[in-house]
Amino acid sequence: GPSNSEGAGKVSLLKKVPALKDGDFTLAECTAILLYLSRKYNTPDHWYPSDIQKRAQVDEYLSWHHTNIRANAPKTMWIKVLIPLFTGQPLQSEKLQEVMEGLSTSLKQFEERFLQDKAFIIGSEISLADLVAVVELMQPVGVGCDIFEDRPRLMEWRRRVEDAVGKELFFQAHEMVLKIKDLSNVQIDPQLKEHLAPMLMKMLK
Repeated sequence: GPSNSEGAGKVSLLKKVPALKDGDFTLAECTAILLYLSRKYNTPDHWYPSDIQKRAQVDEYLSWHHTNIRANAPKTMWIKVLIPLFTGQPLQSEKLQEVMEGLSTSLKQFEERFLQDKAFIIGSEISLADLVAVVELMQPVGVGCDIFEDRPRLMEWRRRVEDAVGKELFFQAHEMVLKIKDLSNVQIDPQLKEHLAPMLMKMLK
């Protein structure tokens, strides 16, 4: 049901997604959920390595990610599609340009600091760091901002991630993101618009 419902509050105190319910145990925040699942199901070592230094490298990226890639990449989707849809306000091109400039800076750091000349973020095998990164970076692609186009190193990394996960699963996982522009033709419940519009307008300030 709705994330702000009473039932959702029993899964996540913050009433936000993602949230996990495993029997009587509940957990919020995507990174915490990924780490919990990797430990519970004893996933292959490369996802969250047992080697203390490799694991620290995954943790380092996950810590950096929130205030860099995540701080900018999803905003392209909000500014180009969701805010106009829920508020009726036109696309704010100046705000989008500001976000794209911030994202460009983060991508440069991502390539130079984390990716370097490696196949994946922490070396020759894919890890949770790569999954968390690629999910955010597909969001601009879904709204027509192809951030990979002029960045061959980043493009090759994305292709390796696709191959490691499996192309069919990769595009299945990103199906909704890649079709996000279709929402512009969807009729939104007026009460939902009224509820969300003030919060979304704050993103434009």
